[in-house]
Amino acid sequence: MSPASAQRVFVSDCEGPISKNDNAFELASHYIPDGSRFFTVLSRYDDILADVVKRAGYKAGDTLKLILPFLKAYGASNQDVMAYSSGHLLLVSGARDTLNFVRGVMPSFIVSTSYEQYMRALCDLVDFPFENVYCTRLDLDRYEIDEEEKKRLKRFGGEISEMPVIEIARGTRSVSDLSKEHRGVIERLDEIFWKEISVMKAGKILREVNPVGGFEKAKALQNIAARLKCDLCDLMYVGDSITDISVFRMVREAGGLTVSFNGNEYAVREAEIAVLSENSIVTSIIADVFNRFGREETISLIEEWSLSALKKHHVNPELQKRIMKLYPKGLPKVERIAPNNMARLMMESSTFRKTVRGEAVGRLG
Repeated sequence: MSPASAQRVFVSDCEGPISKNDNAFELASHYIPDGSRFFTVLSRYDDILADVVKRAGYKAGDTLKLILPFLKAYGASNQDVMAYSSGHLLLVSGARDTLNFVRGVMPSFIVSTSYEQYMRALCDLVDFPFENVYCTRLDLDRYEIDEEEKKRLKRFGGEISEMPVIEIARGTRSVSDLSKEHRGVIERLDEIFWKEISVMKAGKILREVNPVGGFEKAKALQNIAARLKCDLCDLMYVGDSITDISVFRMVREAGGLTVSFNGNEYAVREAEIAVLSENSIVTSIIADVFNRFGREETISLIEEWSLSALKKHHVNPELQKRIMKLYPKGLPKVERIAPNNMARLMMESSTFRKTVRGEAVGRLG
């Protein structure tokens, strides 16, 4: 497709670029004793399995199925997940306006690892069509576990909460690069999930729930492109975490546009543009230029990022007025990611992410 005739498409992750929540972390914290620690241990284990071990059939974001037997053991139901999600939604500043804007100028989708109950609550809040959402389908009520299993799962949960959080140094390539203590954590978690829970009734949850993370997000984007009969080079994708790296790689290699919005080091490592902003208006501006002028013009804007560049690259005048009102003393940091600034942006973006989403959520993969 030529730049003039292309139908461009906006696709975004949810938690991070649109909302400040980590819904699964919050659910674990609410239902499971010492649940924040429990979830953090499993999130780091998820990072190891997905990015270091590269376990067959495992993908980034599968933490969302690992925690489900424990939520079930502590009595969570579909309605509970929906009610909790609805009552604790927290949007990124400007997110509602951004979604309204992009929907008005091009086909727009959300591809999220989040549970469908959370995504339905968010769609209701911001009036986004749920049929344009790809997310993790979850029906907790269809699974039955007996009292003995519940007790056993609670014991496992207590054990996991007492485990040290695995530290993953930059450049870690294999489990052997980790400390002996952390290798022991991985070995025990492997036993708990893949030898013990897997043969319990609760193991059915691990086999059947398929979180939309990693390669499942990539498949979702391929489905979107097929639905719209467009090329991957015509897609703009916004993400922020390890669950987005497969999408970032696929879209970037196809010639599309990849944006890390307050991303962690995994996101910055794989995206082409890094945004550090507490307001999503920057996403609106990037989407506006990408939609009307294409990838190269958008990259040019980012490389010249300034108030004068917004005018030079013909950014929507209303967006220009809004961002100048929001940031009278200077625009948020936006940079093209390159080998010579990647390490710095990884650190800066990871740090900024914690100021926007909180220390506990910001440090998760």
